Amino acid sequence: MDKGAPIGFVLGTVLVVYSIMIDGDIRGFINVPSILIVFGGIIAALLISFPINKVIENAKVFNLIFKESTIKPELLIGQIGELAQAARREGLLVLEEKAREMDDAFMQKGIMLMVDGTDPELIRDILETELGFMEERHKEKQGFWDFVAELGPAWGMIGTLIGLVNMLAALSDPTTLGPKMAVALITTFYGSMIANFVATPASTKLKGKTAIEVVAKQMIIEGLLSIQAGENPRVIEEKLKSFLAPNKRPVETEA
Repeated sequence: MDKGAPIGFVLGTVLVVYSIMIDGDIRGFINVPSILIVFGGIIAALLISFPINKVIENAKVFNLIFKESTIKPELLIGQIGELAQAARREGLLVLEEKAREMDDAFMQKGIMLMVDGTDPELIRDILETELGFMEERHKEKQGFWDFVAELGPAWGMIGTLIGLVNMLAALSDPTTLGPKMAVALITTFYGSMIANFVATPASTKLKGKTAIEVVAKQMIIEGLLSIQAGENPRVIEEKLKSFLAPNKRPVETEA
């Protein structure tokens, strides 16, 4: 599990609730009409904008922000280096058996294409096409949460306008001004919290995970094509290190 996400959510919730309770009552921030306007409005807008199966699918992606990424680009350097050394000693065909033991379907596909004698440019084209469509799928899910971030404040403003209209219509009865003003203000609070505490952080986290996966797959493409070209394993490892920030590069790799 990615410990940062749950810590952030708990910390943010505690600080907001504590700030409310210092000089107020948390019950004053629980307003049913505001909840219906903001949450109901966001759900309605999402259902209008996306097929219902896409809404459910993209909403489930939220769970990924709590999961630690299993993709470690820095570990690929040693893995690809080992493949390069095996291919240099025994030939490309030896990689076929190693590919069957791999969990990474992308690398597995690249190795099998290479073993089958596919032209290097065609291998690059196939793998980069798969990488490109993966990015598009991820962007769709990130865009969903960016859209939620836009809808939150928008529906908060709609709720504010509803509350203000109702408040102005009831100026003759001062006893109703407080509850109606509460609807006007709390809807904005709900909308801002959804946008800045949930949706935007979720989108940012998903974008970060995608960036790591893209780098890893680019390293795989370059590494496999370098192996196919018969380059020295050490040269291949140095080439792959250039994909990583200096502080992320392994100091030593296995011979």
